[in-house]
Amino acid sequence: MKPEQIEKQFSVNVFGTMNVIRAVLPHFRAQKQGGIINVSSAGGRIGLPLISMYVSSKFALEGFSEALSYELASQNISVKIVEPGGVVTPFHETAAKLFASNPELTDYNRFVESTLNKLGKMSENISSAEVVATEILTAATDGSTQFRYGVGVDAKEWIKDRTSMDDLTHIQHMRKFFES
Repeated sequence: MKPEQIEKQFSVNVFGTMNVIRAVLPHFRAQKQGGIINVSSAGGRIGLPLISMYVSSKFALEGFSEALSYELASQNISVKIVEPGGVVTPFHETAAKLFASNPELTDYNRFVESTLNKLGKMSENISSAEVVATEILTAATDGSTQFRYGVGVDAKEWIKDRTSMDDLTHIQHMRKFFES
């Protein structure tokens, strides 16, 4: 990706979120309550090849949201994260055009082709936008202190794998999955 594409990714997924939160916090503090729901991604918990800038922006959003949740709890302001896996939107087509490839780097051709094929198979279990919206509504209205809400079979399986394995085992598992 070009530097300006990377900056745009972070502007939307991280800095834009921070700016919206900065704008609503005075209102929430005046009310002495409030709720923030950030839409992240399963990719905010699991690194995936070819969309490294997307997942790194979502990792940043996850860290920011978690830290902010501790800071705002004393003000009766909750912070929650909704983590969808794949969702039926134009995202996949857009991401395919922007993923980290350079036609001059032919050394990666086999890996890219294999990875796109595997990611395509993974997208067979993606959720509808309505399913994600329902989970956002649940997060907003369930009255719980739950922080993360995984959405979709794919996201729940990826996150379960990630959280049930130590780092080395998970990295070996992912490398094996994405081997050419």
